Amino acid sequence: MPLDRPIILHHAFCQLNEAGPESLTLRRLAARLGVQAPALYWHFKNKQELLDEMATQVFREAVREGLAIDPEQRWQDWAMGYGDGLRRTLLRYREGARVFSGTYLTDVSLYASMDASLRKLTSAGFSLRDASAGLATLYAYTIGFVIEEQAVHLEPNVHDSDLSDSRYNLERRGERMDQDQYPLAHAAGPELFLDHNTRFRTGLTMIVNGMAAMLPSSRSQV
Repeated sequence: MPLDRPIILHHAFCQLNEAGPESLTLRRLAARLGVQAPALYWHFKNKQELLDEMATQVFREAVREGLAIDPEQRWQDWAMGYGDGLRRTLLRYREGARVFSGTYLTDVSLYASMDASLRKLTSAGFSLRDASAGLATLYAYTIGFVIEEQAVHLEPNVHDSDLSDSRYNLERRGERMDQDQYPLAHAAGPELFLDHNTRFRTGLTMIVNGMAAMLPSSRSQV
């Protein structure tokens, strides 16, 4: 089978999910494909270029599945869907949020999604400055939340009750903490490390409500 970028990307994502980001090197990827490393340099000059292309592919998936704009949809519902869709896509990949944060998008057509998102918000009454800040906040919150979520759940698509990292075991956490001295911190354990879906949506709702409060009062009803 001829070696091309889609094939390389497919195996790169498989390597990432199987062994984590530290294993994702061009040398190991070449070994997986049964070729010499220089064969990959024709397609990707270095690991960062590979990561940029992988991140671009992930963002394409997010746009297809959750970031599309419905003209009839309220901006609040769109904003919630934006966070949900981006998080859902990142969770498919092992440490996906950490690996893909700060990467460079290689497909300029994806700016169409950004433009449509900003238009959705400015049409609702936000200034371009506030719309840009709101969109950036939704994005940063989702990325940051998933980075922390995947620190607890190392494998993609795990259940909330399956804490892959034993350091976050709630019983162990409780034993390390003086419950009488720190009662609220002790009681917050399940809120911090379980039921990520509810906690994510709660935080997202706080952001959306905060954005709504910046609109003129006639438009701030949610």
